[in-house]
Amino acid sequence: MTTRPLNILLTGGTGYIGSHTAVVLQEAGHCVFIYDNFCNSDPAVSHTLQKITGQPFKTIQGDIRDTALLQQTLETHHIDAVIHFAGLKAVGESGTIPVDYYANNVQGTISLLQAMQAASNQPKTLVFSSSATVYGDPQYLPIDESHPTKATNPYGRTKLHIEEILGDLARADNTWRIACLRYFNPVGAHASGLIGENPNGIPNNLMPFVAQVAVGKLKQLNVFGDDYDTPDGTGVRDYIHVMDLAEGHLAALNYLGRSVGADSATNIHTFNLGTGRGYSVLEMVKAFESASARSVPFHIAPRRAGDIASCYASTALAAEQLGWTAKRDLQAMCDSSWYFQQNVSTSTGR
Repeated sequence: MTTRPLNILLTGGTGYIGSHTAVVLQEAGHCVFIYDNFCNSDPAVSHTLQKITGQPFKTIQGDIRDTALLQQTLETHHIDAVIHFAGLKAVGESGTIPVDYYANNVQGTISLLQAMQAASNQPKTLVFSSSATVYGDPQYLPIDESHPTKATNPYGRTKLHIEEILGDLARADNTWRIACLRYFNPVGAHASGLIGENPNGIPNNLMPFVAQVAVGKLKQLNVFGDDYDTPDGTGVRDYIHVMDLAEGHLAALNYLGRSVGADSATNIHTFNLGTGRGYSVLEMVKAFESASARSVPFHIAPRRAGDIASCYASTALAAEQLGWTAKRDLQAMCDSSWYFQQNVSTSTGR
């Protein structure tokens, strides 16, 4: 465990994963500061976080590419560590506007690192929000951290490029302590039902799409392919409850706190965060129908180009080194998502 409460800056802290991590960190006794430009989130989330934890959250509105404002923020609030969530994250969109993705994700990360280096208090502890998309198509299952990396879309390539930059930085300066967390498929919501995944427009991810079908906002779910080599023919993915994921960030931060004085060969660490098992699309639909006591109409559509049959993580390294494993099952994921979706529908009248 870290030996004292830390001042922690969350870039993109009002987003889906950032907001849940903010709750976990605050409840663990740390002081959380949020830095966000709200391009993918709502400023009101800061007030919701205060309602959940009973403690205020200092929120700074700014773009991750504003190096001067970042440096000022790091110095003014005596930041000890940064958890870096900020970035664009839609795989499909990244193929349409790749330059925007490289500018926000890669250029934004460079801006953050420059601010951390220039800050008078020299915070050099960083947890980076990476992605399993860096692996590309699985060559074997389960995917461990030694699996070759070969991202197949601009979003994944930005994450991989950032990991490479962080590796170069760690080798150049052994006073840095860095963890790259490769997420699989985050789903679910906080138990309060007050924060969760609430995308603008048509959801890109399966769980919020299923939730919106169940609540009647969307007509039906398109299931892309039912002839894969899987138990029921539909695609299998490693879904992880967002609260398990948030707790993984706390575990990574604690781990880095124990790594003081590590040499340059070991001051950057990479961990998969997943459950270690896969669930099919139809398993997800069935579990959500159980959670909501409603039917989720679906239509079998042709396979999408680039989709694969199965993808799930090996989580042995995180269990061994972080002392972390996912605790919540698929039903808990669906139950919390449905509770959140009902609250969203009630508050918006939809």
